[in-house]
Amino acid sequence: MSALFIKDKEFYKSVAKIAIPVALQGLITTGVNVMDTVMVGMVGETQLSAVSLANQFINIFHIFCMGIGMGASVLVARYYGMNDKPALKKTLSIMFRLCLVMSTLFAVATAVAPKLIMKIYTNDSSIISYGVEYLNYSIVTYFLLGLALTSTIVLRNVGQVRIPLYTSVAAFFVNVGANYIFIFGKFGAPEMGVAGAAVGTLISRIFEFAVICGYLFFKDKEIGFRIRHLFEPVGKLWKEYIRMSIPVLVSDGILALGNNSVAMVIGRLGESFVAANAVTTVTQQLSSVFIQGFSQSGAIVTGRTLGEGEKEKAFRQGYAFLGLGIVFGAIAAIIAFVISEPMILAYDLSEETRDLARQLMLAICVIIFFQATNSIMTKGVLRGGGDTKMLMLADNIFLWIASVPLGILAGFVLHLPAFWIYFFLKVDQVLKAIWCLVRLKSGKWIKKIKSSKELS
Repeated sequence: MSALFIKDKEFYKSVAKIAIPVALQGLITTGVNVMDTVMVGMVGETQLSAVSLANQFINIFHIFCMGIGMGASVLVARYYGMNDKPALKKTLSIMFRLCLVMSTLFAVATAVAPKLIMKIYTNDSSIISYGVEYLNYSIVTYFLLGLALTSTIVLRNVGQVRIPLYTSVAAFFVNVGANYIFIFGKFGAPEMGVAGAAVGTLISRIFEFAVICGYLFFKDKEIGFRIRHLFEPVGKLWKEYIRMSIPVLVSDGILALGNNSVAMVIGRLGESFVAANAVTTVTQQLSSVFIQGFSQSGAIVTGRTLGEGEKEKAFRQGYAFLGLGIVFGAIAAIIAFVISEPMILAYDLSEETRDLARQLMLAICVIIFFQATNSIMTKGVLRGGGDTKMLMLADNIFLWIASVPLGILAGFVLHLPAFWIYFFLKVDQVLKAIWCLVRLKSGKWIKKIKSSKELS
């Protein structure tokens, strides 16, 4: 077993160079979510619950797009390490085509059946009504979010981390300003409430899309991808993309469906439980932003190292990332514990909802330690090594055989306290953390990827 911490300053510098901007961008994105929930929460608990549940469906799309982008990044990081730009451009072409197809599917579903979507999560007619109102304004955002998100992931893989970060900072202020104007009807605008939150999000998505995609398609020289490349043939790279990247999409898609199942369980535990979960979700995101940064850094650094032919070096770095996961998991748990009470008191909630939120916060403090370790491994090192099929299998097993059935059992059969319901709904995070250690030690996670010459 290699050391969890290595004496390689350049390694930690390269990790920090990617992880810190990604984490800061995640912090800004979470800040947008915080402002959304706080502002909507000022309108009412029912409205807060509605927006929270409507966003669960949008989050499915978000996770699918993350799967498309991170699936492509397995190849992008490796081809970037090989300096194989023809294969790099073809990978992006496939990624954007899949993204547009996914965006269309979700947009059509939202336009045709918004009420049915909300009924998946709750039977409360008031929550459904507000949720439908929110979803109706969100149809266009699928295309904007999908293209901007996948472009951001690609730019990070080639070292362009500042543009997405600066864009997110600006988008934060755009979103907060637009929310303030349209939710509460300021500066002559109509008071739109829930719909105003959706309009604010739409405006910020338009801004984000224009800057990120404008930069990638028209100015970036590191990759040199232009709109015309979207329509060019990709040849045999389709097979390599399917072999390495599609399992990531399937794995993240399963995660999306699993989270959706968790939301369905929570949505039927009552309005107070839903509102409490909305508050705790934001807290979890705030406390784990650096974990997201290290996860993406793990995938990028591992992919580049293997692209340069340094297999043993990648193996040693894998254990170093495991060490970072343990350290930052503990830090995230402490942060979640410290900010939990201030976050709960920031919302205008009933005492029942606050009590539930406190129980959920405590469960998060436990879960997030294990989540940090397995996230940096599964979404980072192991994925960067090309171990995508095994990761897809692991996500399936731990989610559907453990988390979902145990969560349902705890909530609807045993009627356990909120702490245990949430813990069992997230127990897959604990199990995957243990599995990741075994998989890393085996060395079987390092897979070969074909170059454009081998595919020609």
